[in-house]
Amino acid sequence: MKDIFKISSLPVLVASLCCLSPVILVLLGVASASFASSLADTLYGDYKWVFRGVGLLALLGSLYYYLTRKKGICTIDEAKRRRNEIINYLALTLIVGVLGYLFFLYVVVHYIGVWLSLWK
Repeated sequence: MKDIFKISSLPVLVASLCCLSPVILVLLGVASASFASSLADTLYGDYKWVFRGVGLLALLGSLYYYLTRKKGICTIDEAKRRRNEIINYLALTLIVGVLGYLFFLYVVVHYIGVWLSLWK
């Protein structure tokens, strides 16, 4: 289970960049709160599905990397033999990725943004 969290942590971060990047800009002192708020509105309002899609692709890519490099599933024959294991990893990774995205974006990033007065 620890491996599943490792697989999904970076893609969750990538998928939440629509709202996390304005927070990072404010914390670094590069942007004002009003600019970061308008940037978050633009990124989340118009491009949230792009970020989610890139996050999903990153999740599938990290799962592929894990299965080929760490588990040694490199051939079609090996994949056929270990089909149930691959399906279980895919299901667990998707569930943990979606729940991690929801928690990180709508709880962690939201309350950091409220604390920085970026949104209400």
